[in-house]
Amino acid sequence: MKAAIIRETGPCSVIQFGDVPDPVLQPQQVLIRTGAVAVNPIDTYIRSGNVKQALPNPYVIGCDIAGTVVEVGAEVSRFKVGDRVWGSNQGLFGRQGTFAEFCAVDEPWLYSTPAAVSDETAAAGALTGITAHLGLFLHGGLTPGDVVFVNGGTGGVGSAVVQIAKAFEATVITTVGSEGKLNQARRLGADYVINYRKQNPYEAVAGLVDEVGKVNVWFETLRTPSPEETFPLMARRGRYILMAGRDARPVFPVGPFYVNDLRTVGFAMFNASAEEQAHAANDLNRLMAENRLAPLIGERMSLADAATAHELQEANTLNGAGTLSGKIVLIP
Repeated sequence: MKAAIIRETGPCSVIQFGDVPDPVLQPQQVLIRTGAVAVNPIDTYIRSGNVKQALPNPYVIGCDIAGTVVEVGAEVSRFKVGDRVWGSNQGLFGRQGTFAEFCAVDEPWLYSTPAAVSDETAAAGALTGITAHLGLFLHGGLTPGDVVFVNGGTGGVGSAVVQIAKAFEATVITTVGSEGKLNQARRLGADYVINYRKQNPYEAVAGLVDEVGKVNVWFETLRTPSPEETFPLMARRGRYILMAGRDARPVFPVGPFYVNDLRTVGFAMFNASAEEQAHAANDLNRLMAENRLAPLIGERMSLADAATAHELQEANTLNGAGTLSGKIVLIP
């Protein structure tokens, strides 16, 4: 089969596309003919070596997948040949990734794809959707009527946060970097959209407090968070959710934090159990089937273009290029 692989960590140029042996199906696994995969920042961190993982050699890159079941292991009970499925959390902890024509995935990490949802859509919303759901509910305790703020409302995770929070009756505030993205964020359901290139986001949120109240769930997607500016904008017992910024060392103002009973939670979706991720996936499936969650796809490429896709992802994640809205989806 064809796959995008690396034999050593390094820049995007270490990605090779070519023939590798078909996966050997284990009893607890499902063999999937890949319909679509998606690129995530974590994929680039693993490939570059910035996130250290024990990798097989060769290592198939990628976390997300959607496709069709072509074979099931002897211990598999939830799926049969012909079922459409999606999943994430691959390429981690010694597992092979998903950027291949066929993938063998352990059953607990897979979910049925709703009939009206395409493989591209399911793949695009896999890691980002689960991340958004875990942050909002497992860690953020979202309740109807909460005020939610998220940076980057047209990004992968940010756009999922906007749609999921709105579907659960929150008031949603977000930021974008252009007028075109402003309108896009509104279509996704954001109640208030701030163009951070024209207005200081913290000042803009402060200006909304009298109208909507302070923020109950601050979902931070920036790699450079600023608790010092954020905490005064948060409601008593507000939840400050961190899921980015590995090298960030911001000032942490203890006073505003403890006198308002704030909570801070950091999380990485791949630390969540299979059961926790499946709970999130069930909600995501329902929202996608009801057309209340439509993951944004910014670029479509061939699986053979995996190196180019990683370059585009890095340009936006690390260098703030602003040339990508939503996810990069690759098709075998």
